[in-house]
Amino acid sequence: MNRKKTQHRLSKWLLGVVLVIASIYTPIAGDQAAAAEQSYKGLETGINQVITSQRMRGTKSSVVVREADSNKVVYQYRADQGVTPASNVKVLTATTALEVLGEDFTFKTDVLTNGTVKNGVLNGNLYLRGTGDPTLMEKDLQRLAKEIRQSGIKSITGHIVADDTWFDTKRLSPGIYKSDESHYYAAQISALTLSPNEDYDAGTTIVQAKPTKNGKPAAVTLTPHTNIVKVVNRTRTVPKGKPNTVSMTRQYGTNTIVVSGNVPVNSNGKRQWVTVSNPSAYTADVFMRALTKQGISLSKSAKVTRAKTPANAQLLATDESMSLYYLMMPFMKLSNNAHAEILAKSMGRAIYNEGSWDAGLRVIRETMRKEGIDTKGIYLEDASGMSHRNKIPSEKISEVLFVAQTKPWYTAFERSLPVAGMNDRLLGGTLRNRLTSPLVKGNVHAKTGSLNHTDALSGYVKTKSGEELIFSILTEGAKTTARPDIDKMVQVMAAQ
Repeated sequence: MNRKKTQHRLSKWLLGVVLVIASIYTPIAGDQAAAAEQSYKGLETGINQVITSQRMRGTKSSVVVREADSNKVVYQYRADQGVTPASNVKVLTATTALEVLGEDFTFKTDVLTNGTVKNGVLNGNLYLRGTGDPTLMEKDLQRLAKEIRQSGIKSITGHIVADDTWFDTKRLSPGIYKSDESHYYAAQISALTLSPNEDYDAGTTIVQAKPTKNGKPAAVTLTPHTNIVKVVNRTRTVPKGKPNTVSMTRQYGTNTIVVSGNVPVNSNGKRQWVTVSNPSAYTADVFMRALTKQGISLSKSAKVTRAKTPANAQLLATDESMSLYYLMMPFMKLSNNAHAEILAKSMGRAIYNEGSWDAGLRVIRETMRKEGIDTKGIYLEDASGMSHRNKIPSEKISEVLFVAQTKPWYTAFERSLPVAGMNDRLLGGTLRNRLTSPLVKGNVHAKTGSLNHTDALSGYVKTKSGEELIFSILTEGAKTTARPDIDKMVQVMAAQ
């Protein structure tokens, strides 16, 4: 049994927490927000100026600011209004996963057989059974194949069977558009899936096109290589200095990836993550290749199939993922959609023995209610935030952020949030190029959110006076982007 260890460990922040039962809300006067106390008058004035600016006209917003130690609301603007939260949904998903599954939770991938072994020959099928591990990589499959070879198996007469029945067969959430399906952020969700590198974009392969000789097609490779993907190479190598026009798209409903365009000589070409249709077959195919690399021969009729592992199957090898404590880093720092959806289905499986979106989202809502958070006004179609139909009021997200501070797993959650202005990808994450001024750099830990005409930011900010505030800013319907306006609001908070 192997346990993966993350290569990036960051310093932990320990925050003192005082749980106060009663929350104090400030009434809203029309479209204007009010401050809870006179001491926050500057905060009220500053945020109101941003919200009523020309740039924000026509934008639907929901904003709330709380004191982190007392939970007292010190500013609110339409705090109970449901707004599309984009990836701020992940705040709910992450905290619920830590609460329900626990920070020591791991995924297991097993290799089993119901056949018999005689003289090094396995007479029967080899089953690869997954439970949703988004960090499974080709090297892990190679290690499993090596264990099979070391057990004495030299050849297999049966098939390589992908068992993805831990989750249901619904691969895409309702918020995924047809035009999204080949992009890494819209990968199909399966209990048996594979990541091409340590960004852990499960269900994708890395397609790379490199120049060759002028006038010749580019050299196109897949990482990891898989036989279930067909590459149509329509590229051409062009002279140095010419525009790079390479595009890579998987044809809808197929596993055919079309690579086209011009690749200039002496250029880096292009590298892109492209989703694979049927991640289960993809993973099993790469495993089959790993077996042959270990010198295990397969029958000529051997193929990748899909079925549930028989109850009497014997366990041959197991791979165990990193714990949720460490998975939280790439999940939240890089805002990984597949991780969110896999965790939702994992929670549904753990609580209701049903690895589905319906069961997982039910767990999220019920866990919030157990913490005393009213879920009225919350509508979720997925756990990642891809759907424009998701609606959450900012007050609900801020309540979750407050409750999180009281939990034993809070360190795992807090360290997973992107840190403003910090260049390292697994420190700054999606905030590494934002809020870079001395006032806010390193002082904001928050989850970003972005869809077309939708921007959000929710988290914690340390003020100039040393106080910590919890905030949630949700916007939709902006003409371009509300990101600069959101950052201005956070700077106003930090200046207190």
